[in-house]
Amino acid sequence: MKESECRPYDDLPLFLNSATVAKVLGVSPSSGYELMHQPDYLVLRLGHCMVVPKEQFVQWVKEHTGGVI
Repeated sequence: MKESECRPYDDLPLFLNSATVAKVLGVSPSSGYELMHQPDYLVLRLGHCMVVPKEQFVQWVKEHTGGVI
């Protein structure tokens, strides 16, 4: 696992692409891309681009870490 680029959630952009998700989680870019294609992961499709709202990302992290962030 790569080292996460830790920074306060408040500093994240309003919408995160797969590369940003990967950096924050400390995973490879391909893993971030795969995560964005999971059926339970909320993404917005803007043409060919996929982004996730910051608040949904934070909520997803809480749900998948037992609320520890």
